[in-house]
Amino acid sequence: MQILESQLKNVIYGKNVKVICPSNLYECILEDDVFVGPFCEIQSQVKIGKRTRIQSHSFICSLVEIGQDCFIGHGVMFINDRFTEGKPASSKDLWESTRIGNNVSIGSNATILPVSICDNVIIGAGAVVTHSITQSGIYVGNPASLLRHISQHTTKGQNYES
Repeated sequence: MQILESQLKNVIYGKNVKVICPSNLYECILEDDVFVGPFCEIQSQVKIGKRTRIQSHSFICSLVEIGQDCFIGHGVMFINDRFTEGKPASSKDLWESTRIGNNVSIGSNATILPVSICDNVIIGAGAVVTHSITQSGIYVGNPASLLRHISQHTTKGQNYES
């Protein structure tokens, strides 16, 4: 039996980055002022933008890019394999990328499939995002759908419109 410890391996990081261990991060980029809570995994080919917070127990798989000033709640899961072969991908070439814009908040236990999410979006807790989001707003449910619009100038979930 082989027991491996969690680790930070080949991480490129900016100023004032905080990672709470145990966490497992490898071959990723964390820009200035990023916070990563405990029990997170951030895989290779991931980029996390400035001032983004990632709460505990979140999983960010390869090929994810998260913008600046984002909030990733507890237990958020990113997926890069759509099981197009009816099983886990036989090759990494089948994995798909995810792009999260700036000022995006993702609630606890949300699941994000390979999609693009524009700036100024709030994803409700437990939502499952199966399609790209191109319009700012609050999205909830499974599959996630627009609940209501928010101002284009929203900062971190404030200034709601009815």
